[in-house]
Formats: sequence, structure tokens, C-alpha cells
Amino acid sequence: MKLFVGLGNPGKEYEQTRHNVGFFVIDELAKRWNVSLKTAKFRGLFGTASVSGEKVALCKPLTYMNLSGECVRPLMDYYDIAIDDVIVIYDDLDLPPGKIRLRLKGSSGGHNGVKSLIHHLGTEQFKRIRIGIGRPAGGQPVTDYVLGRFTEEEKPAVDKAVLRAADACEQAVKAPFIQVMNDFNE
Repeated sequence: MKLFVGLGNPGKEYEQTRHNVGFFVIDELAKRWNVSLKTAKFRGLFGTASVSGEKVALCKPLTYMNLSGECVRPLMDYYDIAIDDVIVIYDDLDLPPGKIRLRLKGSSGGHNGVKSLIHHLGTEQFKRIRIGIGRPAGGQPVTDYVLGRFTEEEKPAVDKAVLRAADACEQAVKAPFIQVMNDFNE
């Protein structure tokens, strides 16, 4: 089973924030694959489907960003999902809005959701799809920026990036991740 995890924060006040682009991709995949995301005992919204003959799972942790690993680890253990079958989708301050970057592994880069995953999974060796949100301008605190909404100018590029990230996830169901990286890294 392949597990796609989108990082974000639950609740109406966070729905359209920069920090929730991982949730946006999971919502897009749920729509494409007709997956109902239901609250599960793993402290997240979770659903499964069969895609191209492969069993896939979608997850949106409801633990808030900084505790994402508390949802993902028990889910992986329960379904016996190997680390090589996990793909995490999240926002990245170091990429301009609308850019996506795929990686096989890496550090947290200061991202607290990824820090939590590394801590709970015991490794940095998991696949990721990072979606650029850019950096705050004019000394705006990072926390305020990531919990803020996209500007009208940023929104079209981010919407396109969400669709591209979902396309990359679809390809990752049936192709090696190295090939997906070659096809989708800009």
C-alpha cells in the first residue's frame, strides 16, 4: 500500500492558509480517486482506494502541523506500510509560490511538520513533494506568513502547483519515484 500524507492544520481558520497546501493535494487526490476521507483512530482523516491496481491510502493528520508524526507512525504500523511507500506533501518557504520539488530524502529544513515525522519515523529517508509558498516580505514573522492566505497574485500559480503535485502522486502509484522526480522537478 502506498501512503500519501498531506501536511496541514485542521480547522476552518486554517483551511486556505499557505501551511495547508499538503491538505490541498490530498483533497485533489480524494476527488480524482473518489476517496472518502473519514476520521480514523490515527488522529487524522484517512481513506483508501485502488488506483491502477495498487492499493493507496490518503491521510491528512489532524494533530496540527507540529505533531504530524503522531498520526503517521501508528497508521504505518497498523497497515504495515514500509517507509519506501510513504510520500509526504507539504509547503516550502524556500521555493517560490507555485514551484514543486520532489526529493527521496532530506532534513526537515526547519519545517516543524517534517521534524515531527523524522522524529516519529526514526528516519529522514522518506519521499516528499514540496510546494513553494515563498518567503515573507518586509520582516513579517514566518508564523504569521505560513498561517496567512495566498494573495490573489499567488493563487493561480499555487493552484497549478497543487494539480501538478497531484499528477506526480498519480504517476508515483505506477512508476519509480526517480522517474517521477525526473518528470516533475522544475
